[in-house]
Amino acid sequence: MTTSFGAATMAAKTMAEAGLPGTGGLARDERRGMGRRLARKASASHPALAALAALALTGCSAFAPDPNALQPGQPGFVRGFVGAAASDDPRAALIARNTLSAGGSAADAAVAGGLMLSVTQPSRAALGGGGACLLFAPRRAEAEAILFLPGAREATPPGADRPAAVPMLARGLFALHARGGVRPFEELIAPAEQAARFGVEVSRALAADIAAVAGPLMADPGAAAVFGGPGGQPLAAGATMVQQDLGTTLGSLRTAGVGDLHQGGLARRVAEASLAAGGGLTVAEMRASVPSVAAPLILRSGNDSVAFLPPPADGGLATAAAFAALSAGATPDAAALRGVAVARAWRERGGDPMALVTAQLPADQGWPVLPATTSLVVVDRDGMAVSCAFTMNNLFGTGRVAPGTGILLAAAPGIGQVQPPLLSAAIAFNAPLRTFRAASAGSGQHAAPIAAAAPLAQALRNAPQDATFAGVPNPGRGNLMACPRYLPGDPNSCYSLTDPRGMGLAIGAVDR
Repeated sequence: MTTSFGAATMAAKTMAEAGLPGTGGLARDERRGMGRRLARKASASHPALAALAALALTGCSAFAPDPNALQPGQPGFVRGFVGAAASDDPRAALIARNTLSAGGSAADAAVAGGLMLSVTQPSRAALGGGGACLLFAPRRAEAEAILFLPGAREATPPGADRPAAVPMLARGLFALHARGGVRPFEELIAPAEQAARFGVEVSRALAADIAAVAGPLMADPGAAAVFGGPGGQPLAAGATMVQQDLGTTLGSLRTAGVGDLHQGGLARRVAEASLAAGGGLTVAEMRASVPSVAAPLILRSGNDSVAFLPPPADGGLATAAAFAALSAGATPDAAALRGVAVARAWRERGGDPMALVTAQLPADQGWPVLPATTSLVVVDRDGMAVSCAFTMNNLFGTGRVAPGTGILLAAAPGIGQVQPPLLSAAIAFNAPLRTFRAASAGSGQHAAPIAAAAPLAQALRNAPQDATFAGVPNPGRGNLMACPRYLPGDPNSCYSLTDPRGMGLAIGAVDR
């Protein structure tokens, strides 16, 4: 039994003024006896003290905390509307949602979800890779981009037959946490660490990715030990995947900090292990690679601003161009071609990205196969929103695991046939009102930009939810959050969606 501190203090003051003794320092039997006398006296002349007398009679403390009450950091601590999460991977969405219910912000939830992706969907997001995120913070009334693309290499390292990109995921998520996190970073690593150590069930999406590149993937002993089962067969959906070395690495990040991966003992171990895996990383490169915080590309939609990832995350530029084309009445197919044409133009000649959005360009004739990506979108109860896209610059990156670390190495962009991916994410908000309106992210190689643009355009038009992903071509897949009456505002208007053709999960708000 508990009572509030203020009520107990007022009751004690009333007792003193009434000439009634307190119960402090008395043994339990003495308190019970005193309680009976208090009850009789209170009922006769001070009825308002009857409740406090009952406390003394039962021996309950007016100040003791409820031992069964959930604490910050425990899922379920926040009651009622906590926000929502959507991801291509169900476990990442669940962990993000749990983080929100434990009192975390949208930034915290995106960090926990992104780290979980490194365990459950390492084909597209792993510690060896990177990505980019948009963050909208209502208190600052602005959006910003955190860019942590898997680091490029200046040249092919000597003796590296599969040059690895500089790992950026952990450092990028730490930068996101620094911009909007409220829970301890080490707390957000723990779920991914436990999942790696004790095993997770292989999802249908991961099983499909493993099957797609099973031959070359199983040629690497480290990868075969993680993604292969009895007899060297690729793991199928439903099988248990244990990653002890990755769990140990995540544990090191939790205890020693993310900097250990870039300039500490862990950095030296990863550099040495990457040599054995043909990646050729150096500690100097890892130390020098840092995330950047940049202004996003901004378009207008009615009274709202729509933020897109800026170059070098040029999938955001493609998303902005596709969104502008849709807003002008283009079909989804035409908008998709327009978006990719704009991104190609920027890669070929650079220039002002916003000028390219409206420039006259020839229709895109198609690119070579682009790298796979995955995405995550989160919004919290206060209207903070995060939209992220992650990549390994190839399905499973280099296809090799740095021995003893569990880190699947991403492929270095710009070397050989490796092209950077189109990382696609967007957030709509109302700056004067400091409110969130909608957020989207897309995956699916060349179709990722339209997979982010089309659902967002539908949401801002208040189109029926069943039509949200209409017109998104394969292999595009999108995730969406929307609050038609804004947030903070009316949480009952909010909904979260994941592409029904995919294998992801949207949870919180109105789930589909």
